[in-house]
Amino acid sequence: MARVLSLLCPQSFLGLVGLRKTVFCRMSLDSRGRGVFAAAVGAVQPDAVVRRSIERKENSILIDGHSFKLRNNLYLVGFGKAVLGMAAEAERIMGDHLVKGVISVPQGIQDTLRQHGKEQLLLKDNSRIRVMEGAKHNLPDADSQKAAECIRQLANELTEEDLLLVLISGGGSALLPAPIPPITLQEKQDVSRRLAAAGATIQELNTVRRALSTLKGGGLAHCAHPAQVVSLILSDVIGDPLDVIASGPTVKSEIWHEEVFSILDRYKLSTSLPSSVKEVLGRTTPRWEESKEESDRVENVLNVVIGSNRIALKCAGRRARELGFRPVVLSPGVCGDVKSVSHLYGLLARFACSLEEPSPELATEILKLGPEVGVQSWDLCRTLQALAEGRTEGWGATCLLAGGEPTVELTGKGRGGRNQELALRVGLELRGVGLPPNGPVFLSGGTDGQDGPTEAAGAVTDRGLWDEAQAQGLDIDGSLTNNDSFTFFSRLSGGQHLLLPGLTGTNVMDVHMLIIPSIPITIR
Repeated sequence: MARVLSLLCPQSFLGLVGLRKTVFCRMSLDSRGRGVFAAAVGAVQPDAVVRRSIERKENSILIDGHSFKLRNNLYLVGFGKAVLGMAAEAERIMGDHLVKGVISVPQGIQDTLRQHGKEQLLLKDNSRIRVMEGAKHNLPDADSQKAAECIRQLANELTEEDLLLVLISGGGSALLPAPIPPITLQEKQDVSRRLAAAGATIQELNTVRRALSTLKGGGLAHCAHPAQVVSLILSDVIGDPLDVIASGPTVKSEIWHEEVFSILDRYKLSTSLPSSVKEVLGRTTPRWEESKEESDRVENVLNVVIGSNRIALKCAGRRARELGFRPVVLSPGVCGDVKSVSHLYGLLARFACSLEEPSPELATEILKLGPEVGVQSWDLCRTLQALAEGRTEGWGATCLLAGGEPTVELTGKGRGGRNQELALRVGLELRGVGLPPNGPVFLSGGTDGQDGPTEAAGAVTDRGLWDEAQAQGLDIDGSLTNNDSFTFFSRLSGGQHLLLPGLTGTNVMDVHMLIIPSIPITIR
């Protein structure tokens, strides 16, 4: 007679590991998933990432293995949504050597942080750093252009004895607009807006922006020469490409006007450009004349990514293990249409929860989806192997972690965001997947705490979502068609499925979590 062993918290094992493990195992999968998400966000808090990256030793600092002397020669600039907290921590560590600084941050960010109890991310009243707010609605404006000019002036005044600390985070491009004269800010914005509307990629947009900017594409580092430049970067871009984050103001980029015109031709914009843009792109001389000394001293610029989705997932995996899960990281680069991404997670859940050997066709279908959602075949094969071992060897509950930034096709006018829509779609995909009581649990949350124009970061769902919605008279299909996922989750069970961490003060894209319960195994 067969006997089924549930490997979820066996009492003999609990006796060995003590009460703490018992408490964790009694927590619901939903609660533990939220705890893992909190750990991911905590790992990339602006003050925390700066604190980890700078080691102070008397009158010197160590950053990424490089040592820099401090002799009242430190200057600081920054731009981005998370830069205020980064600057506050940098000043706490090195303030006694800080001469002055300028940071460009979103309009209203200081009041917002105060309202959310994030005083640790604010500068002190006697700070030597000037805070300039701008870029309302994340669009470059006169205020952010004024801040960019102040940053440029500070950089231009530096000498070879000085150290410039540059703090960069997501949103930095809109907060550092510096069009090459005679291009106006409005003209530069119009070109970018028309390119985006025509379907240009982020790489193409950045190529054009750099060609029209004084500070992007290494321009800020050039202004600061001959000073030592150290950039600490909180990345909100898949793969952490240094030249793409905030359009790479401290990363030297070659500007080929032929390439820029090729992009503009591709989207049929080259004939309708403002005369100022045509003038700048028609110049045969480079944006700036680089001295031999400057070209020989590439080591004078150090760029370090100190916070990213990959780092968030690593810390989330650590917390998952503490909470009794076996962590498996799929990829930090999930992208593509939310429909394809939700289907991938649905297929992975079916593969992991199968009580029998999954069909080869299922694995093949998963691998075919890889290119659509930005996941390499190697990562999918590695993940499938880990899920198969967990199922056959009884390793207990598994926490599959991933990150990235899927996209949503807007077909309606409802309230929602990509994380809530992804969670809703995955909930549908999980319908019919086995394992009591509600099978796998899925969580998707934005690390900035705000998913679209809503106060939620995302949502948590499981295979019981469809039945729960039907019992409460809620229309899932209609909510998806109208992109109204926030309204749906707000009404479902009194909003219990919503993920509501509040404003976090950071942003390294999204965190996805598929929690697979312990699979019962049969011993004959």
